[in-house]
Amino acid sequence: MSKIGKLADSLEKPFLFAGIILMIFVITYQTFFRYFMTTTMEFLSSEDVINFFSMTLGFTGAAAKFAEWRDGLSQIVGYAVWTEEAARYIFIWTTYLAIPIAIKKRSNIRVDALFIKFSERVQNLLWVTIDLLLLFFTFTICYKGWQYVSMQMQFPQYTAALRLPYYVPYFILPLGFGLMIIRTCESLLSQLKLTGIKDFLVGAVIAAVIVLPVFLWEDANAIIMLFGYFILLLMFGVPVAFGLGISALLTIIAAGTLPIDYVAGVAFTSIDSFPIMAIPFFIAAGVFMGAGGLSERLLNLADELLGGLVGGMALASIATCMFFAAISGSGPATVAAIGAITIPAMVQRGYDKMFAAAVVAAAGAIGVMIPPSNPFVVYGVTAQASIGDLFLAGIIPGVLTGFALMGVTYYIAKKNNWRGESRKRNLASLSKAFWNAKWAILVPVIVLGGIYGGLMTPTEAAAVAALYGLIVGVFVYKELNLKKLFDSCVESANMSSVIIMLMSMATIFGNVMTLESIPQQIARLILQITENPIIIILLINILLLWIGTFMEALAAIVILTPILLPLALQIGLNPIHFGVIIVVNLAIGFITPPVGVNLFVASGIAEAKIQSIARASVPFLLAMLAVLLFVTYIPQISLFLL
Repeated sequence: MSKIGKLADSLEKPFLFAGIILMIFVITYQTFFRYFMTTTMEFLSSEDVINFFSMTLGFTGAAAKFAEWRDGLSQIVGYAVWTEEAARYIFIWTTYLAIPIAIKKRSNIRVDALFIKFSERVQNLLWVTIDLLLLFFTFTICYKGWQYVSMQMQFPQYTAALRLPYYVPYFILPLGFGLMIIRTCESLLSQLKLTGIKDFLVGAVIAAVIVLPVFLWEDANAIIMLFGYFILLLMFGVPVAFGLGISALLTIIAAGTLPIDYVAGVAFTSIDSFPIMAIPFFIAAGVFMGAGGLSERLLNLADELLGGLVGGMALASIATCMFFAAISGSGPATVAAIGAITIPAMVQRGYDKMFAAAVVAAAGAIGVMIPPSNPFVVYGVTAQASIGDLFLAGIIPGVLTGFALMGVTYYIAKKNNWRGESRKRNLASLSKAFWNAKWAILVPVIVLGGIYGGLMTPTEAAAVAALYGLIVGVFVYKELNLKKLFDSCVESANMSSVIIMLMSMATIFGNVMTLESIPQQIARLILQITENPIIIILLINILLLWIGTFMEALAAIVILTPILLPLALQIGLNPIHFGVIIVVNLAIGFITPPVGVNLFVASGIAEAKIQSIARASVPFLLAMLAVLLFVTYIPQISLFLL
C-alpha cells in the first residue's frame, strides 16, 4: 500500500487520539477546578475559621481579608464554565469520526445468527445489500445535516458557554456521515471484486426492493413498518444501530410520523449528553489499565490469596475478573484483559482448556454488574434513573455472582483433582503482591469514593479514572509507551462509538415508538394475559434471557427499556431494581450462544471452538440463573445499599 493509501486508511485515527485525550483533560480540569473553588470558598466563609484567625492568632482583619479573597475568587469562578460544553462537542465529534472506522472494519454490533448460516456467496451478496442500505441512510443524514449547517450559517445562533456559532459543532453531521459514505463506498468496491457484477446487481436489487415500497405506500401502518423493517434488517445482518436508524427513517418516510429533517437533528442532540460521556471514559480507563500492566498485577495478588486452594488459578481468575470489573465496566474487555493471562496459565497447570475458557467467559459477565458498568450507564440515561444508585445496586448481585461461580469452580476442580500451584505463600509474598497492585486497587476507590463522597459525578469520576490509568501506565509502571497510548485511545474511541451510535439511533427509533404509543399497547396486552406481578416478572425474565441469546446487551437495553419500563412501574417495581434485573439477565447472555460475546473473546484466546466452550459453561450458566432468581424476587439484594 502506498503512503497516501496508508494515510487515507488511517485518516480518522489522529483525531480520535486527540479527542479522547482532550476530553479526559478537560473534564479532569473541570472536576479539580470545581473542587478547589468549592472547598476554598467554604474555608473562607467558615465562621470557625475566621474566629480562629481573629481570636487565636490575633489577626484582627481576618473577616475583611477573607471577604476580599472571596470576592477575588468569585471573579474566576466562571473559568471552567466552558469545559462541559467543549467536552460534549469533542465527544460528539470523536464518536462520529470513529464510526467510519467501525464501518470499514465491520465491527458494529450485529445479530448474525442467521447470516452465518448462509453460504459464503450469499453472505458476500448480502454485504452489498447492507452497504447500499447504509449508503442510503448515511447520505440522508449527511444531506439533512448539511442543510441544517447551511441554515445556521445564514441565520447564526450561538452556544451558551463557548459562544460558538452552532454550525461549528453541527458540522460533524455532514463531515462524519460523509466519511461514513466514503468508507461504505470503499466496502462496496471491495464487495464488487468478491461477488462479480452479477451477484453485486442481485444485492442491489434486494436493497431496492426493501427501500422502494416506502415511497409508494400511502397511510402505511407505522407499527408494522417500524418493527417489520427492524426485524428484517436484523435477519439480513445489518448492524443493530443502523437497523434502528434505517427502520425508523423508512417508517417516517412511509407513514409521515415525523419530518425527515428530525432524524439528522436527533443524531446530534441525542448524544449531546454529559452522563453518556462516562462510557468512553470508563472504556479508556479499562484499556489503559490493561495496556499499562495493571491487570497482570491484579492477577498476581489474587493468585497469592486463592492460588493455593483446590482450583486455585481458576478461583484467582474469577477474583481478578471481579476486581477488573470495577475498572473497565465491560464484559468482553474483562475477558480480554484477564483471559489473555489466565487461560494459558490454567492450561499450563493441567486444567482442561474448555473449562479454563468457560471460567473466564462466565466471570467476565460480572464486568457489567459491579460498578462502574457501561450497561448501567446506558440504562440510567435511557430510563432517566440515577447512575450512582444503579452502581450501588449492582455491587451485591455482582459479588453474589462471583461467589456462585467460585462455588461451581471449586466443585468441578475438586472432582477433577485440579489443585492450586504448590509454592510458598506467606505474609511477605502477599504483602509484596498487594504492594505491586496498589495502584490498580486505588481505581475503584477513586471512582466510587468520588461519586458517593459527593466530590464527582459518574462522568467526572470516569474521566479522573482514565487519567489516573494513563499516568500510572506511562509514568509508574512505564508499560504504556506512546504507540500503546495512541492505539489505546483509538481502541477506546472505536469501542465507545459503537455503543454511542446505538444509543443515538435508538433515540430516533424510540421516539417513533412513543408517538405510536407502542410501550403502552404492549403493557396493556401483557396485563390482559395476567395481572400477577410474579408471573409478569417471570415473563419479562424469560423474554430478556431469550433476547440475550441473540442480541448484544447494550442494544437490548436501549431497545427494550422504553418498552418494558412502563410495565415494570405499573406492577410496582422500583426502576433501580428493574435496571439490575435487566443487566443481570443480559449479563447471562454474554455466555449463551449464538451471540455470547464473552464466548467469542475466550474462544479467540483459547483457540477453541465456541460450541465446546459453551458446553463447558453450562454449570456456570445454571449458577448465574440461580443468582438471577434471587435478585429478581428479593429486591433488598439490589436496594440494600441505597
